Amino acid sequence: MKKIVDLYKKYEEIINYIIVGVATTVVSLGSYYLCVLTVFDPDNAILLQIANIISWVLAVTFAFWANRKYVFKSKNPKILDEATKFYGARVLTLLIDMGMMFLTVTVLHWDDKIMKILSQVVILILNYIISKFLVFIKKDN
Repeated sequence: MKKIVDLYKKYEEIINYIIVGVATTVVSLGSYYLCVLTVFDPDNAILLQIANIISWVLAVTFAFWANRKYVFKSKNPKILDEATKFYGARVLTLLIDMGMMFLTVTVLHWDDKIMKILSQVVILILNYIISKFLVFIKKDN
């Protein structure tokens, strides 16, 4: 048991990021699927992107608070500054997500549900890099 605890302590940030990332992906996929299975037709390019944007807003909001508290354990009192950087950086990954969905679903006619999952893997990796090095920067004082 001690080895497991030691491993966790050694890789705590990355393990917590994976856990939060999975939870964020569940929020993103759950809200996306809820949208396309109830209100928005994924065969309509505009409605597909509206569902994608709704899922993005919900997932990014969840991700900001969870990453701030559990992953990067930010104590920065300038929450608005962090949030602005976080959301701003996420716009880049939103555009990548939208581009991937447009190319694979709208142009190539691949399955939107499978492509959303694959897109989320790419986004998860990019978001960690952006969060670690651009948003939740730890300052040694």
